[in-house]
Amino acid sequence: MCEGVNFSVFSKHATGVELLLFDHADEAQARQVVRLDPTINRTYHYWHVFVPGLAAGQLYGYRMDGPFEPARGMRFDPRKLLLDPYGRGVAVPKNYSRDAARKPGENTSTAMKSVVVDPSAYDWEGDAPLRRFSAQTIIYEMHVRGFTCHPSSGVDEKVRGTFAGLVEKIPYLQELGITAVELMPVFQFDAQDCPPGKVNYWGYAPVSFFSPHQAYSSRQDLLGPVNEFRDMVKALHRAGIEVILDVVFNHTAEGDRDGPTLCFRGVDNTAYYTLERDRSRYADYTGTGNTLNAGHAVVRRMIADSLRYWVEVMHVDGFRFDLASVLARDAMGQPIPNPPILWDIESDPVLAGTKLIAEAWDAAGLYQVGSFIGDSWKEWNGRFRDDVRAFFRSDPGSVARIADRLLGSPEIYGHKGREAEQSVNFVTCHDGFTLNDLVSYDRKHNEANGENNRDGADDNHSWNCGVEGATDDPAVERLRNRQVKNFLTVTMLSLGMPMILMGDEVRRTQAGNNNAYCQDNETSWFDWSLLARHPDVHRFMRLLTARRARRGTEHERQRVSLSRLLQQAQKTWHGVRVGQPDWGHDSHSLALEAEVRQEGICVYLILNAYWEPLDFELPPGADGGPGTWRRWIDTSLESPADIVPWRTAPSLVGPIYRAEARTVVVLFRRDQGHETSI
Repeated sequence: MCEGVNFSVFSKHATGVELLLFDHADEAQARQVVRLDPTINRTYHYWHVFVPGLAAGQLYGYRMDGPFEPARGMRFDPRKLLLDPYGRGVAVPKNYSRDAARKPGENTSTAMKSVVVDPSAYDWEGDAPLRRFSAQTIIYEMHVRGFTCHPSSGVDEKVRGTFAGLVEKIPYLQELGITAVELMPVFQFDAQDCPPGKVNYWGYAPVSFFSPHQAYSSRQDLLGPVNEFRDMVKALHRAGIEVILDVVFNHTAEGDRDGPTLCFRGVDNTAYYTLERDRSRYADYTGTGNTLNAGHAVVRRMIADSLRYWVEVMHVDGFRFDLASVLARDAMGQPIPNPPILWDIESDPVLAGTKLIAEAWDAAGLYQVGSFIGDSWKEWNGRFRDDVRAFFRSDPGSVARIADRLLGSPEIYGHKGREAEQSVNFVTCHDGFTLNDLVSYDRKHNEANGENNRDGADDNHSWNCGVEGATDDPAVERLRNRQVKNFLTVTMLSLGMPMILMGDEVRRTQAGNNNAYCQDNETSWFDWSLLARHPDVHRFMRLLTARRARRGTEHERQRVSLSRLLQQAQKTWHGVRVGQPDWGHDSHSLALEAEVRQEGICVYLILNAYWEPLDFELPPGADGGPGTWRRWIDTSLESPADIVPWRTAPSLVGPIYRAEARTVVVLFRRDQGHETSI
């Protein structure tokens, strides 16, 4: 790159292309305008030019001329400055205006600019993706800005809400015991893609699929976001934590036909977007106003190139695909059994071993949980979320369903060679109530979003434990604490890959807002003072993760992870009576015995979602005798008795265990002659 830069952009229908070079992001006039000669600078549908003397950090953009004929799907506007669809960096001027990109007229000074990046100009110091086994993975879904933006984070104000700020909190993540962070969108997005007076906080409004979000960098130089992101990845890897990106390849921030012209619309609208039969209208399978045309060869290539770039150049470990089922539609929007882009990803050698997680549905009714293509894909299991919530709300007819969720949803994944690890088990995620709010609110409270509480899901399977919202009632608070621990326990003990939401381990609240996409404030930020308010829940979570995903060090060679035990165990269902599970419509309790005889370990899980205590018979030992059961978890007990280290777990006396109302209990037994523990 020392000799110059080669620029290339696809556009089948453009009649003229200009490359504009800038010195500053807010300049109204380009330093240099390079007009591409179609007889020299066009090969097939690719416009290209080499400009000598340029280097990394150069700001640039395109202007494209062509027909403005919405009835044919053509929306060229030579007055609009456009981002490079393949640009590796983006600079956002301080006076950036989405509105100016939407209205007629030129918008050069207020438009985002692309930044030239040299991908090789970074010292990784031997870093590589971690490739942790799925069975050893615990995912922590988090928001880069929200994690450290709150003043209580203790992070220096200069790096709050940035990749560098996240690095300062890595010791917290290590102590918590998670093994992977799933970062909500970090591709450059349009923060103005939201209702007037609000800010797009979540980031599901991409304008570039290769560039880190500029506002998440604490550095002021143009290459800062790229290098600060890589610094973060390297630091997380050194701590043994994988990096999974939440990626949005289903739509862009350009919205519907009344939206702004930022990039793709002005480069080649008919190639990048799926259009209706009325070509002036965008197909909308995403609920955002447009849908990327993943059935087009150029878009397919862009998506695959983006994924390879983030793996090879940025060293990420995996991807969670937002509304992934959109990618299973063809260029006409129809679902197809073998979507080319998904098979491209499945078979790509660069992506082999990379974690691929699908949100296997879209906003237009296509639901593919359990039937998403290929063998490499994991899936967000929405059935797990709904059925576990229903059980602990004491809904009728929920016992059989939670049994399936505990065993890895075999009726969903137990076919075509699928495994439990393909299920990403979660009770909460960014989209919906936090775990605290799930047990504190019967109804959503989204008034602050400015949509008269119409936005967000209405059916949340939530229960407020008797009082709507925050309360000082100690009895209600104890019950809420218990319910939070119930949810955490089942998420961690079920077969599959567990995921928890940022802050659930300290009962982070959004005051009942279940759609906080536009709340870049204390509603969404991690309030670190909650660590002091709810130390028992935090401790409970740490001890759960410690047993779920042991690293298998030489020092712990006699130990096995709880996830491995659950996979290998012989499993037997019980009820309050041994061998008599109650699958009835009005049943609210269940017990599971999981025994690995070769390891000499047996675990007994008791679930009581009934509103009264229940006495459970305990199974006999391997020799037919009563055996010695020890109590690991009882969510009805106060900390530290609610969960204890296995080596100090108290022995039980007698063949009966009383499980209090709305309680999860986990007991274990070790046979004599076996030293293995977990």
